[in-house]
Amino acid sequence: MISRRQFLQATAAAHALVTAGGLGPLGRVAAQQRLTQADILRFDRPGDVTILHVTDIHAQLVPLHFREPSVNLGVGEARGKLPHLTDAAFREAFRIAAGTPAAHALTSEDFAALARSYGRMGGLDRIATLVKAVRAERGEDRVLLLDGGDTWQGSWSALQTRGQDMVEAMSALKVDAMTSHWEFTLGADRVKEIVDTAPFAFLAQNVRSLEWQEPVFEAVKTFEKGGAKVAVIGQALPRTGIANPRWMFPDWEFGIRETELQKQVEDARAGGADVVVLLSHNGYDVDAKLAGRVRGIDFILTAHTHDAMPGVVRVGDTALVASGSHGKFLSRIDLDIRNRKVAGLRFRLMPVFSDAIAPDPDIAALVERVRAPFKADLSRELGRAESLLYRRGNFNGTFDDLICEAMLAERDAEIALSPGFRWGASLLPGEPITFEAVANATAITYPACYRMQMAGRQLKSVLEDVADNIFHPDPYFQGGGDMVRVGGVGFSIDISAPMGRRISDLTFLKTGSPIEADRSYVVAGWASVNEGTQGPPIWEVVSRHVERVKTVRIEPNSAVKVTGA
Repeated sequence: MISRRQFLQATAAAHALVTAGGLGPLGRVAAQQRLTQADILRFDRPGDVTILHVTDIHAQLVPLHFREPSVNLGVGEARGKLPHLTDAAFREAFRIAAGTPAAHALTSEDFAALARSYGRMGGLDRIATLVKAVRAERGEDRVLLLDGGDTWQGSWSALQTRGQDMVEAMSALKVDAMTSHWEFTLGADRVKEIVDTAPFAFLAQNVRSLEWQEPVFEAVKTFEKGGAKVAVIGQALPRTGIANPRWMFPDWEFGIRETELQKQVEDARAGGADVVVLLSHNGYDVDAKLAGRVRGIDFILTAHTHDAMPGVVRVGDTALVASGSHGKFLSRIDLDIRNRKVAGLRFRLMPVFSDAIAPDPDIAALVERVRAPFKADLSRELGRAESLLYRRGNFNGTFDDLICEAMLAERDAEIALSPGFRWGASLLPGEPITFEAVANATAITYPACYRMQMAGRQLKSVLEDVADNIFHPDPYFQGGGDMVRVGGVGFSIDISAPMGRRISDLTFLKTGSPIEADRSYVVAGWASVNEGTQGPPIWEVVSRHVERVKTVRIEPNSAVKVTGA
């Protein structure tokens, strides 16, 4: 594995983000007087071509709080390396001072206090302002806007409109191309319906028909920008058929498909491409491995694992760009083209601080219109948060613990299992818990909250299987999610151990006694990939619980002990 010094290109753009935002923990108004829209947009020297990248929005149309992980563990060759650094270690890698806007946007440190200082982030109308400003500066014939996927899922309005709200919004933003993952959970028919009519390209070179192994979607599209030909190849999540319900797209097969990807790159070059971009939803570690094995890719716009880094990473001749999630960031990459090759690359991760950016009126009106039919539901207050509720991290977050508590109480269960999803807004202490907040963490097309009997040995097997999916030392065998969240049970996990030997000390928290292999326990969970799963929608379960308890205070979970990191 290359060293961190070789691995990291700490670009001038990264330094610009830090120095422009060296504000300290000021009050919101004072902070925003110094952090301006012009600061966020500032870019030292434009190139021949400008590429903008946004990804993993998860249908979040309005500004929100979203806490970055305090635990993001790398295994194998990725252990202790970017992007698996958090908080102080992350700040040190990028020379970010504590308490600055960059520190707040990119770490979990002092999150609630800094969130009150710097305000919310994201909002598609703010992203639109940045995009339009770059287009006005550069000219539309030099700018390419790419979406890394996980766009049509993650909110109540997206669920109720089957993604139509996001399709309209991204069309109005004039996205040029996208790839996909959670979009597939709308079902094959709905995805094809959108793809056939959308004004943007939907690219996925690695999806094939099961019977004939024919491409299901367009693999590559070449754009002429700034006098250069830019070939964009799409790569959907390779493990979609494992991570999500196979029955929703039964005739499609996914995979990494290195050989086919190499051919796409070579064909693009032979067709005159000056630049080859992989618009990927592989996940960061998969892309890092891929970059060392597939030749000729200039840079990979990575997604899925929600990593955000204010600098590009180089693996050989390929640069990796990580643009975060939930609309918190917009990446800008400017390229110098000489002799049909990339001769220079400059990068900036633009933080979308919503208080510092004027909303674009056209997109703001569209957002208001598509959310209007659901306004009463979204604003319904269920209770109050007395502690910070967040979700992101390798193990239980406090919002996950709330979901597990709700299942234990409302489904009369002894143990709760909640999937390691990364999407959903964070709530600050004192904020209302609205139905929108619950839906943002639960809105999927297979929401049934099941209740079943499970033997202790089966529970251990489930935990071992998920742990291997997360902590397998070979990225190509990782699913890229986070560890299943648990309620009512504790355990120890050695992430460096081999499959089947990571989980130990399983404890039934109600009694403090060890989980018995042959005993049957009542288990509640949700998001089962099995067709026909029965139970109330998870958002009903959580809403009912919050309405009953009124105030929610979740202490950090100490029931999971982690070693081997």
